[in-house]
Amino acid sequence: MSAIVFAGARRVYDLPSRRVVALESFDLSIAEKEFVVIVGPSGCGKTTCLRLAAGFDFPSSGEVNVGGQKVTGPGPDRAVVFQHFALFPWKTVHDNIALGLRNAGVPAAERERRIESALKLMNLESAARAFPHQLSGGMQQRVAIARATVLDPAVLLMDEPFGALDAQTRVVMQEELVRLARVNPRTVLFITHSVEEAIYLADRVVVMTRAPGRIKEIIAVKALREQEGWDTLPKIEDVMDQPSFVQLRTHVWRSLRDEQVPSE
Repeated sequence: MSAIVFAGARRVYDLPSRRVVALESFDLSIAEKEFVVIVGPSGCGKTTCLRLAAGFDFPSSGEVNVGGQKVTGPGPDRAVVFQHFALFPWKTVHDNIALGLRNAGVPAAERERRIESALKLMNLESAARAFPHQLSGGMQQRVAIARATVLDPAVLLMDEPFGALDAQTRVVMQEELVRLARVNPRTVLFITHSVEEAIYLADRVVVMTRAPGRIKEIIAVKALREQEGWDTLPKIEDVMDQPSFVQLRTHVWRSLRDEQVPSE
């Protein structure tokens, strides 16, 4: 069974001055524990797709299903990580991660066990009692990811989660996310503007057209990654230097370039 299914999803926004069609005839099935990344021009509906899956918004027509059920709102089976960390500044790292567990009524002993595990997985053990303002951007995003995954959601929805980070920190976080995806695979829908990030992270890359957003092509990456042994390479730059990666990056860039609106 597919974990996420968009079936003919269309989303129209009626603004005071005009009508905007954000998505048109969007059909996509994401398998359980598959990592799918969506790329496309600005304004093509990438974030709209994620919001529909999260239950923050609803299609004007068509349907979105998660876990075989129609999405009617947010649910504990889905967790969202945003570009901006959205941590509570008055709470420690430990207490930010604990919040969802407390709200879910998880008993104290089990709550502490799961927080300890999340801290260890994200290399945050030494920062457990720190406050967000005492952390770097990368560490704050680690906390946001730990908070999202500590409830063990079936689906992780990530909207440009590394977009606010500097280039070096972004690379480190990409490597960390790949490590997590291999250690504890789960269904991930990831939105990005970065072609390199998309190819490095994804099992499949979905390229969208300019608005109204449709799927232009879907590129399988997992088979190539396994065939070329990308996961055995120690650093992201080693992967990006591979001829197979360069060729795929060029293909995606050309596909996206065709979707840019010509300047007048």
